[in-house]
Amino acid sequence: MEAAGCRASALLLPLWCCLLAAAPRRCAGQTDLKSPQDIQVYVVNTNFTLRWNYTGNDTNVTFSAEYQCFGDLKTSETEWKELPGCQNVTDTECDFSSAITEYYDNHLVRVRAERKEDKSPWSSVFEMIPYVIAQIGPPEIHLQSINGVIKIQVSPPEANQARKMWLPTLNFKYNLVIWENSSDAEVRIQNIFPMDTISGLAPETTYCLKVQATLPLDHQEGLFSPIRCVKTTRKVNDLFCPANLKVLALNMQFHLHWNNPYKQHVNYTVQYLIGYFKRLHDDRSLNWLSVPRCENITDTKCNFTSIITTTLGLYYLRVQAMSEYNKSCLSKEVTIDPLSTNEIGPPGIRVDISDVLLHVQISPPGGDKNKIMTEHYCLSYQIVYWKNSSDNEEEIKVKEIKQTIATISDLTPSTQYCVKVKAFSEAYNKSSPYSNEECIKTPGDKMLPLIILATFVTALIAVLVVAVLIIFFLYQAYNKIKYVFFPSCTPPLNIEGFGRQLFGSPYLPTVEEPIENCYVIESIIEEINQNDFKDYKHSKQSSRDSGNYSNDDDTSGSKGSEGMLEKEII
Repeated sequence: MEAAGCRASALLLPLWCCLLAAAPRRCAGQTDLKSPQDIQVYVVNTNFTLRWNYTGNDTNVTFSAEYQCFGDLKTSETEWKELPGCQNVTDTECDFSSAITEYYDNHLVRVRAERKEDKSPWSSVFEMIPYVIAQIGPPEIHLQSINGVIKIQVSPPEANQARKMWLPTLNFKYNLVIWENSSDAEVRIQNIFPMDTISGLAPETTYCLKVQATLPLDHQEGLFSPIRCVKTTRKVNDLFCPANLKVLALNMQFHLHWNNPYKQHVNYTVQYLIGYFKRLHDDRSLNWLSVPRCENITDTKCNFTSIITTTLGLYYLRVQAMSEYNKSCLSKEVTIDPLSTNEIGPPGIRVDISDVLLHVQISPPGGDKNKIMTEHYCLSYQIVYWKNSSDNEEEIKVKEIKQTIATISDLTPSTQYCVKVKAFSEAYNKSSPYSNEECIKTPGDKMLPLIILATFVTALIAVLVVAVLIIFFLYQAYNKIKYVFFPSCTPPLNIEGFGRQLFGSPYLPTVEEPIENCYVIESIIEEINQNDFKDYKHSKQSSRDSGNYSNDDDTSGSKGSEGMLEKEII
């Protein structure tokens, strides 16, 4: 048996030697510890927690972490430092809140496993900027149930911490989630201020709620506070408390109206609070101020325009009533956002005509001196105009402008047009009523009088030309008639005997004139000597050559003797 055992040992010995030779030998600095994985850093407010996973089965393993901080942008390299709170920890997480003081700088973190002298390789590096990955912690809340409402006071995250991630605390907004403590409760979500009143609750009912802080500018939402529950009380109605508060605002003139259900003598004081104080976490009861000229009044309205000194914030109003028995009661609060609450009134307009152009001049709502209306609303204007005629189907035309002066050109001469204007603001989605209608008539067409004048001048010239021609022909006919029937001269004596018909009218027939027979006494003719006869002929010839005609009345008497003398000579 011993011999057989020895032979078996002899056979297994070479096999063990081969296995030992084949097994890898661990050199100095090598380890079989695994590196941590899935490195994560969780930041809530200024609380930093480093977490990781470890898949090794080794026992008695601890973990240590190191970090780098790159606060100086000019320095690209820095030394790795031990991370306080994360050295030789046995769990897979550690708190290193005390190590991080610069929340806007870049940080690097790494972890390794350790067992006595053995150390695993470093894990992958986790890079972070604390402010970017940080989460807003839950706020603290304090509740008080009184007179049917719940008063809540919210403390901001990090309220009791020396170091703060979120500054300033005024930037926080708070979301409230409230519901009845029942199985089929309806959840109500609303925004609240650090000190606020939750109303609209059923009396003697248990409500549960939680609050979340947010930073809208950074798009960050925080963790909800622990759930708190409280039971409401029954509301005591004060008959003299002001009710139904309503704000009426037109062209930046603000008026508050309310009802007096008491019907007895009550004095009212209107109080206001600037919206900035609503964001404070402290008691703000002393910040409420009285509206000037609205203190101890009996009227149920108040003009509070004087307190609106800026349009950038909110205002809160409430009315305090004091009865004749010195009992005091506060109304509910109303919120006023000046530019959103205000309504735009109708603008003023003035129209004028030049040629066929319609000029529209617009006065902004509230007048030219109300600069708030023009500067903050960025007003535009819609002009509506139409022909003022009996035809109801006349087209209504619209023109939009941003200036306060407009010119309309597509008009018809000698036509009455009506215009109305309204103002609107696209930024606030508001518009005013239309202004009063203004009507005006366009002048007539200037071409028509020119055409009429040209026609008249042309006709006048034609009439003058025709009249001149008619007068000319009448004058010519008159001269002919006068020349024929009323000649202006008589032929001379020396040519009167020759061809009397030559000087007659060529257009009239010749009428034979009767010849007077004359007798000459012979004794008288013989006494005329020859010389006298020659002188007579010479004188006759001279008068013919000179062309002078005698118009004396005696020539007619000598015609007979001259004829007789010529007959005797022949």
